[in-house]
Amino acid sequence: MNVADFDPKQFRQALGAFTTGVTIVTTRGEDGQDYGLTANSFNSVSLEPPMVLWSLSKASSSASAFMAAEHFAVHILAADQESLSNRFARRGEDKFANLSVQRGPGDIPLLEGCSARFQCRTTYRYEGGDHIIFVGEVVAFDSFDKSPLVFHSGGYGLLLKKGSEAADDSAAYGNDWLGFLLGRTYYQLLLPMREYLKEQGLRDLDYELLTLLGMGDGRTLADLQHLVAITGQTVSAKDLQPLIERELIVLDQGRRVHFTEQGRRFAVELLAFAKAAETSAEQGLSFEEAQLLKVLLKRVIRSTGNELPAYWRKENFWRENNLWAP
Repeated sequence: MNVADFDPKQFRQALGAFTTGVTIVTTRGEDGQDYGLTANSFNSVSLEPPMVLWSLSKASSSASAFMAAEHFAVHILAADQESLSNRFARRGEDKFANLSVQRGPGDIPLLEGCSARFQCRTTYRYEGGDHIIFVGEVVAFDSFDKSPLVFHSGGYGLLLKKGSEAADDSAAYGNDWLGFLLGRTYYQLLLPMREYLKEQGLRDLDYELLTLLGMGDGRTLADLQHLVAITGQTVSAKDLQPLIERELIVLDQGRRVHFTEQGRRFAVELLAFAKAAETSAEQGLSFEEAQLLKVLLKRVIRSTGNELPAYWRKENFWRENNLWAP
């Protein structure tokens, strides 16, 4: 595209194809106030001496403070600091409210919990079109063992390093089929739960029924039959009887199934047990990998859900009276 034909929005979108980290740059103004903003225009300049650069829009309300400051700090945000990035990207609020900060040279504020942090002395300021380019000499830095937050095509992302599993081309079709992987994962995830149910004298079907009620109480037998069918099982009125005899559920006059108080407590225990099993299963994953796994599974669910019967859609599984609600 010819320079004369540049559309700023399209140019920004093209630049967004480059994945970057996310930083917060902070300084102390001559007025004694702390200033900070989110920026992804950070880069290294030199190792000897150690120097870095970043840029700031001339229209920024913080531009004068950074122009006058002799020091600034660059914080490379960690993957779990998306909310902090959003806070420092907004205008017109006290961005440092209730934050624990340390102090660096020139009394600059230093944020905690990041992936890396650089304390810099401002050495050069250049005009670059509608931005000011700041070059700083690094006088101190910290590097923490935390994966970084990344930004790509206008949105946040998670960094996932390629592992040996991804590079394994020798996997047989069966072992590498998504359905097999999902099925085996689900089976192994439920192994501790099945042992617990066995100790309680309950069946897998009992767990499915209690789980469905935990997603929304007061269902009819027909509701339960439809929803249980997604697991490949069937349920009849006779199957409810063991749970009724254990005083975990009751049938009201409208033939709707409800938890008893004892049943609700037991279902909460099952929920806690299931969350513990999830935590155990995620031990081999980093925070970013666990989050990415869930994002990808949700995409698979969405992409394969067009032909689902109405009663298998999310709104029919989940109701406002579910046990998962805070």
